[in-house]
Amino acid sequence: MQLSQAQIDFFETFGFLKFPQLMADRLDWIIEEFTRTFPEQNRHDGTKRTCVVPFIDQRMSVLIDDPRMLAIGKSLLGEDFNYMGSDGNYYTGNTGWHRDGYHEKYKHLKIAFYLDPLDADTGALRVIPGSHRLRDKYGDDLTLQMQDTNKTWDVAGADVPAYVLDVTPGDILVFNHNLFHSAWNGSTNRRMFTINMCQRYAEADIQELRDYIGTAARFWIDRAFSDTMMNEASPERMVHLEQVMANDGHLAALSAKARLEMAEPSRG
Repeated sequence: MQLSQAQIDFFETFGFLKFPQLMADRLDWIIEEFTRTFPEQNRHDGTKRTCVVPFIDQRMSVLIDDPRMLAIGKSLLGEDFNYMGSDGNYYTGNTGWHRDGYHEKYKHLKIAFYLDPLDADTGALRVIPGSHRLRDKYGDDLTLQMQDTNKTWDVAGADVPAYVLDVTPGDILVFNHNLFHSAWNGSTNRRMFTINMCQRYAEADIQELRDYIGTAARFWIDRAFSDTMMNEASPERMVHLEQVMANDGHLAALSAKARLEMAEPSRG
């Protein structure tokens, strides 16, 4: 698989891509492993989001080696992109408008696997095309305007003009972390997991990378990746792990502090 120049240009312009049925051939295995990865204790009860971090590391680490995932990462981020972890979720209800990051220099993206059919009426992802472009007036204005759409425009979050990305299990959605996105009208049991990637950081900007890695302390994890993800890494996989592995030494101390300050690990 190789992304076309048209797909790359679309992603750069609008901030997202949809790949219909890209992973349909692995769907049964993915659903089985998704279910097994969640712990038996504290099972999802539908009252609030349930989140596991890291996620694919535990039973599906081979996904990061899949030629389709590599093609997405290499085409959009460069041959030496960083794998930045994953999260598995059972979602409940609405997710309001937000960005997953505000990265001005380095591109970060999310590859999303939805395991239930979703549309506008059942919690499908909605995006505001082009809102990832932080340096132009449109993206800059939205940074403030999206904080409270009722106050800004007298418009409820679900009614903000947006592009709805309907999905059928097997579809893959890819979007820039800076892109405003949300989900509305969803059930209490929506299954979804992500793979996150970013461009490799220059040595002069390593502290910025370390700061970003440190935000994972809210999940009470001591390393960015699981032992399985690291120990089973081929030389090619290690290219995409090595920069984060070399710069997550501070995470254990930050997580220890978080355990003292939080009642439970973050749910997102």
